[in-house]
Formats: sequence, C-alpha cells, structure tokens
Amino acid sequence: MPLEWSGLSPDLLLVIDRGSGVPLRSQLENRLREAIRTGRIQVGERLPSSRELARRLGVSRGLVQDCYAQLRAEGYLVTRTGSATRVAAGAVVPPSSAPPSVPAPRLLADFRWGVPDLNAFPIADWLWATREAARRMPTVDFDYGDPRGHAELREVVAGYLRRVRSAAADPERTVICSGYAQGLGLALRALARSGVRTVAYEDPGTPATVAAAAAGAGLSAVPVPVDGHGIDLRALDATDARAVVVTPAHQWPTGVALAPERRLALIEWARRRDAVVIEDDYDAEFRYDREPVGALQGLAADRVISIGTVSKSLAPALRIGWMLCPPALLAQIVENKQLSDRGSPTLDQLALARLIESGRFDRHLRRMRTGYAARRTALVEALAEHAPGVRLTGLAAGFHAVVTLGAAVDEQSVITAARARSVGLYGMTQCRSEPVRTPAQLVLGFGNVPVRAIAAGIAVVGGLLVGG
Repeated sequence: MPLEWSGLSPDLLLVIDRGSGVPLRSQLENRLREAIRTGRIQVGERLPSSRELARRLGVSRGLVQDCYAQLRAEGYLVTRTGSATRVAAGAVVPPSSAPPSVPAPRLLADFRWGVPDLNAFPIADWLWATREAARRMPTVDFDYGDPRGHAELREVVAGYLRRVRSAAADPERTVICSGYAQGLGLALRALARSGVRTVAYEDPGTPATVAAAAAGAGLSAVPVPVDGHGIDLRALDATDARAVVVTPAHQWPTGVALAPERRLALIEWARRRDAVVIEDDYDAEFRYDREPVGALQGLAADRVISIGTVSKSLAPALRIGWMLCPPALLAQIVENKQLSDRGSPTLDQLALARLIESGRFDRHLRRMRTGYAARRTALVEALAEHAPGVRLTGLAAGFHAVVTLGAAVDEQSVITAARARSVGLYGMTQCRSEPVRTPAQLVLGFGNVPVRAIAAGIAVVGGLLVGG
C-alpha cells in the first residue's frame, strides 16, 4: 500500500555529484530510476513537485520537469491533470526470491492464553486520559525524567497497590518498566550484581521467559515442581538458588493459589538463604470463587520484588508495568533501567495515572470481571455438554483454565486435529521445563474468545478431548 503524504510535498533523498562530470539531468534520471526499481519509492507514491525538488537540489525547475517527462515516457511515472506525479503501476520489480504472502486461516475459536479481551479496551477512556495528561503536562516533563518513572504515576500505582493488593508499596521504591519481561530482566541483572548465581522458577510455569532473562543476566535457571498447594518448598530448598520467580496469587498455569503456610515458609526460606522472591502478580484483579489473595510483597517488602503490569487488565500493547523494589536492590535496578532505555514514555505514564485516579480504571475492571465470568461459565457448560468427563481446573481466577484430557489422548495429536477443524488449542507442554506425556493437558485461554465462539469451538473439538 503506497504511503499517502498530506500537506506539503514529500521528502525524497537524492544526491547530485557536481564534480563527477556526468550531466545533472542524467544523474537525476538515473537516481530516480534506481529509487523506483529498488522499491525505495513504491507504486502509487507521489514524488515532490518539480518546483520543490529543484529547490532542494539547487537545479533549474526545467531540468526536473525534463527528467519527469523522460521517466513518464519510459513508463516509470504517471501524471494526471490536477494530480501529483506518481510512480506508475508495474514500474517496481518485486524481488524474485520473496515468497507470496499467505494470510493465516481464520479460526473459529482461538484459545490462546495470556490475551485479554482486546475488543473491550476502553479506547474512549484512554483517549480522554491521554488528552488530560497532555493538557496538564508541564513543559519540563517533555525532557528525560527520573528513570524510576514519573513521580505522579509512581504515587498513583503505589496507592492502588496498597488499596487493592495489600502491598507495602512506597512510591520512592517503585520503578515503572515496559512490561513483565523488562522488569524480570532488570531484577535478575541487579541480583547478579549482588552475588546471586542461580534463579529458580515454578514448573510448570514460564521456562522460556525465565531462562532468557537469566541468560541475559549471566545466571543459571532451575525448575522447581508445583503441586496443588503451590511451589514445593522442599524441592526449592534442595537447590542452590538465591532467587525464585513465583506466581503466588494465581499460579501460572495451574491456577492454584500458594497455600498460606507455604507463603510464610517461602518468606522464611528467603530470609534464611539471604534470597529474594520475584513475585509475578499478573492477573490478580480477576477472581470468581474465592476471596482475594494479597500480594506476597506485603509480607516482606525487604525480600520480595513484586512485578505487575496492565497487560492483562488493559492491553499488552501499552507496555506499562511496575516493580516494587527492596531497598537493597533499588539503586541497581534504577541504574539498569537508566541504561536500558532512559525511562518509559512519560505521556503514557501520565495517561495511566489519570485513568486510575479518575476511577475509570476500576470501572473497566468491574466490567471485565463480569465479561470474563460469562466466558468462564460458557466454557464450563460447553465442556460439560461436548466433552463430559474431562477435568477442568484453575478457574477460580484469571481468564484461562486447565483441561486434563482422557488417559488415551495425546496432547499434540489433539492440538493438530483441532487446528484442522479451525480451533486453536495449546498444550501444557509449552509450560514445562521437560516434556511430560501424562497426563495430557491443555491450557485454554478464554479472555479474547467471545461467548459464542467458546461454545462453537468446544462443540467442534469436544470429541477430541475425550478421545473420540
């Protein structure tokens, strides 16, 4: 699709060498031909006016007009009365090695995990918040700011986390980051500088994410099993790790909450080992059948780095997150953030602050809880009707569930067969450090799947889940 430039004549970089001995007209014609042939100027894109190009190159307008006339005669350019000079259709030769693009097939239902309802993003509220932020933003805030993030958002986020997550949140020790992955990388690099050599993580969990962040920090990563009460503390204690990544409020992906006694035992392990717990507080806003579970960081602010984002509550595209940092690691984390990107975008930070303090963020979350609860119910009912007997767990919070398949069912075979029926299914194997064939399990994300699509998709693949 050609670029459409509005207003003034578009820029075009062309170089004329007056000392080469080659006539200026020949040089200009050759430069334009080359730009068109190589695709630097696409079919349909308009060229600068002859007057503007002549001014930029320091040549006569007549010379440019003669060049344009010659290239029109050769079929490179086209001009219509009252319109700009544009690159003619067929003038650009596509590279022969480029394979034709094939659009991805449209799925009846795609149960991809970790994606919220993208259609429900509060665009009107976000535009309002952005306008308000820009209107009230002082000139000084357009400069590079505090690498921790804007003080106003840190204050608002800290207050929100104290109110909603029972966190021991201090705006002075809050760092705004560009999502969970960056926050984890900042934390692990700071821990490596403090002498940590090994980080543990839950298994199943996010092995690829932790392994990549650990490798970037020069650390080794070891898996620790999870059972029905959360991470296995005995197995953790058997490692040499002095850091561990956990999802205590809603374990990813099993959905269990870390049992109260294990929460305390994990803090005791951190104190005894001189270790740090990295809490991924990824979707605690959405809960259904249980009382809310407070942030682990509220129990030991000196031993827990809590990382949260708006990727699940609003949308991943915003790339806004936060870290609650222990005092001993704050300076190193801030330094890492400064070296990483000089700070997160200020206008977006202030827009999020406006959204939260206005109450519009809470209103959005209430609306989303209702929507996700309806989808959860649709999933339960559809599985009961079309795949009776399969075990469904992890539904107390969030917007994904775990389905344990029949004993004779192979995980990958089900995924492949479902894709042939235009339904996207995803296996637990991707969440494990090592492949485990039994029990075969699926992780069904329903956050971005409409209620009707949930029912239709499960109806199509229900027989596969029970081995039919």
